Amino acid sequence: MPLFRNAEFFTTVNHLKDLPNTPAEIAFVGRSNAGKSSAINTLTGHTRLAFVSKTPGRTQHINFFRLANGCYMADLPGYGYAQVPEAVRAHWIQLLGGYLQTRPQLIGLVLVMDARHPLKELDKQMLDFFAATGKPVHILLSKADKLSKNEQIKTLAAVRRALQPFAERQAVGVQLFSSLKKQGMEEVDEVVAGWFAQWQAAHGLPENGPAAANEEEAT
Repeated sequence: MPLFRNAEFFTTVNHLKDLPNTPAEIAFVGRSNAGKSSAINTLTGHTRLAFVSKTPGRTQHINFFRLANGCYMADLPGYGYAQVPEAVRAHWIQLLGGYLQTRPQLIGLVLVMDARHPLKELDKQMLDFFAATGKPVHILLSKADKLSKNEQIKTLAAVRRALQPFAERQAVGVQLFSSLKKQGMEEVDEVVAGWFAQWQAAHGLPENGPAAANEEEAT
């Protein structure tokens, strides 16, 4: 079964002190309205697992979902949307920044960008900010269906070139993705599954992760 398929909502938190004690997790992040929630819904096979709002910047909490392998996925607040009260934006920055740089269970970051507007300044700042952790990043160029095939090829090549300075400091991958056309689902599943496999191997866990370990203990 694909890693993300049939993911289940676990909890939502608004303060770092309330973060759950998960074994390991990956996180999705992106600029407001980049297509992050749609990507999560497409990967998990749910229509409203992650709320898709017509108002960018609506998500203000970190939402956790349990994956098939017993590990977790975190949906982080969108960044870069200015039309919110300053106190709210300051809280987002504290929550997002604290989580990304201090969360030991976080093993990798999926960064969603609109394929028509990739690598905006805030996206580059996010890559710089997360580089300090040394953990891998995989970029989804979402809404790829809005581009022609030729435009998709050119955009992917251009982003890969632009990512070379970042790739010198951490593992950074990039792919095209479309929630509408279900394009790129297998690739992102394979990349993230690989992150979990490395984590499991490093911790001496069975191939299927915490879920398999729990089953072995039960028998």
